[in-house]
Amino acid sequence: MNVFYEEDGGFKVASIMSEADSSMQVEASSGKRSKIKTANVLMRFEGSLSGFLEAAQAEAETLDTDFLWECCGEDEFGFESLAEEYYGGKPSHQQAAAIAIKLHGAPMYFYRKGKGRYKAAPEDTLKAALAGMEKKRQQAELLAQMVAQLKVHSLPDGFASKLDQLLYAPDKNSLEWKALDQAASELKQLPVQVLHASGAIASIHDYHLGAFLREYFANGTEFPAFTLADLPEALPLSAVQAFSIDDSTTTEIDDALSVTALPNGNTQVGIHIAAPALGVSPHASLDNEVMKRLSTVYMPGHKITMLPEAAIRPFSLDAGQVKPALSLYLEVAPDFSIVSHQSRLEQVTIIENLRHDTLEPYFNEQTLAEDSGHPLWQPLVFLFRFAESLEKARGKYDPTRPQPVDYNFYVSEGKVSIINRQRGSPMDKLVAELMIAANSQWGLLLAQNEVPGIYRAQNGGKVYMTTKAEGHQGLGVAQYAWCTSPLRRAVDLINQRQLISVLTLTPPVYPANSDEIVGHMRNFDQTYNAYNEFQTRMERYWCLQYLIQENITEIDATVWRENLVRLQNLPYMTKVHSLPATKPGSKVRLAVQKVDTLLMELDCKFLHLIEETTEPSTEAEAAVEASMEAPNV
Repeated sequence: MNVFYEEDGGFKVASIMSEADSSMQVEASSGKRSKIKTANVLMRFEGSLSGFLEAAQAEAETLDTDFLWECCGEDEFGFESLAEEYYGGKPSHQQAAAIAIKLHGAPMYFYRKGKGRYKAAPEDTLKAALAGMEKKRQQAELLAQMVAQLKVHSLPDGFASKLDQLLYAPDKNSLEWKALDQAASELKQLPVQVLHASGAIASIHDYHLGAFLREYFANGTEFPAFTLADLPEALPLSAVQAFSIDDSTTTEIDDALSVTALPNGNTQVGIHIAAPALGVSPHASLDNEVMKRLSTVYMPGHKITMLPEAAIRPFSLDAGQVKPALSLYLEVAPDFSIVSHQSRLEQVTIIENLRHDTLEPYFNEQTLAEDSGHPLWQPLVFLFRFAESLEKARGKYDPTRPQPVDYNFYVSEGKVSIINRQRGSPMDKLVAELMIAANSQWGLLLAQNEVPGIYRAQNGGKVYMTTKAEGHQGLGVAQYAWCTSPLRRAVDLINQRQLISVLTLTPPVYPANSDEIVGHMRNFDQTYNAYNEFQTRMERYWCLQYLIQENITEIDATVWRENLVRLQNLPYMTKVHSLPATKPGSKVRLAVQKVDTLLMELDCKFLHLIEETTEPSTEAEAAVEASMEAPNV
């Protein structure tokens, strides 16, 4: 006696060797023996096992599923009864098995109701299921078609409207993403590489920028409608003639300086800061936008300003104009000691906007001893000597300390030039020291009047932001509040509002124990760091683009540590895995093997050693450390 039974979701046949109440020992035609449950047996039959199942499966393939569904009616039925009706009489065992195989293989048509029993699916349900199956079939065909197109670098129809999603926030259930993911897997590439090869990324630069904009400017970079507050009446006009010192690309002039001889033989040094707090009203529409942006975003060739141009121009300290300013006056004795200081809210005449590139030939370390012919040479030299005195008073004066290099990126029509300039030049020191002095003094003024501000502090090597006046060890000052860039940083704008309240004897915008100022501080700290990371990323992009642009195949580098090197004349550090054990500070020659601006990757190969350092502490390492510690004024 043989049995036709179900096991592991399929059908099998075997000969009975022995049988108990609930199980039996059977032997397949292959000779394999096994134990099965009696409950799984659908049919017993006599005869040969050989070819039985194959013949039943062949017969099942000739059966029409739709016709079977029409024949079975609405009631529950057994496969043998349906076989009898279908074949018009008692079916053979192979025919009955064929019916069972067919029913079992069409679960959309026939619902299982028990051992060998089924029920036809309702017509509406079946139509829906068949439509779904057809849709899946069509999707499978479309998926295969899209994968094939992507693999030959052709962008499928429908991808163009979904590129933003596919690049930055893919819906992994979408057909387009599944096609992209499959194509990338088969090509052994990343999805973004496949899209780029298919022409989906018109500009790699804009692709990197788009990722940032999507996260921080999801609603665009346009400003909402706004109005500026009227300036206070009768702001006094200062008698000083002020000038600024900035890079040639700076359009938001936050700070200016003045030097005035006093009748008593002392000199008055004025530090004048733009006063947008007079025009941007707290909690107005523009202020709400400022507290979202929190800072101007910088990147080579472009920036996203914290304030709109219509709010910058009335307050930017542009040459030839009289502008409102928050001024700190320091009375300086001939020995450069500070005799007194005073803060004022006033109007200031700006006579000049000096630019680094045009000023430096007239004002550098070689021109300090003799008049260079620049109209402002004398006040500039005085300010530099005063700045040196301030640096010494902070305990940070060290002329032997290696100075890091500043890198300025200038982008025009897709071409980049990268200009490096040694930090610590007279004009750098002049501006940095005076801004440190202003930020420290105004931080003290807030603390003395018990008005909260936002401070930058450093203790135990850790730099952090706080609303209390705390020391900054790295700068050597008792307190340091960012106040000198209110056109570009929300923290400075907030502190300026607080300073104005002190000078005008009005209640502070942010009172003591204000949750609002703490919230702004925390948001700023997080956002400002993200902006800086983005700026660094875009600078790395332009460094890579520069290598391509200049067709650089070999480049010198300085070993920083282990296999990490810094490229010569570029602010770019990369790992060179082929670099042998080499002392930090050593100069090496590298072959540029691959530059990938899409993935931001640079592959270099070590060629040879140029010069091995003999110093345990290298100039390169010291310069990097100095760059990391340098204040952002």
